[in-house]
Amino acid sequence: MHIDLNQPERLTIAAVRQLLASASDDVHTQLRVTKAGIAYISAGVVGGVDIENLLFRLETWAAGSGYVGKIAASDEVWVMQIYNAINDNWPNPPFDYIDIY
Repeated sequence: MHIDLNQPERLTIAAVRQLLASASDDVHTQLRVTKAGIAYISAGVVGGVDIENLLFRLETWAAGSGYVGKIAASDEVWVMQIYNAINDNWPNPPFDYIDIY
């Protein structure tokens, strides 16, 4: 699952909810946005690893922390925080690492 940010109508609260729900909380994850404008959740490849094609990324979410998965996707406040992080930083983030806390 990914969101193509080059098509602004694709970045919706529902799409972010679906993106979060599609990821497993069993492994470390990280929301990443490529230079080509694709937002996705990386599973296993997180932190500062394999970042040369990224425009920006959020902090790594530890396995079992509840930041992804169906329960996370049902948290309206969390979904809105992630939506805002993507919306506020695409296409011109101030940094390549975005801390939303």
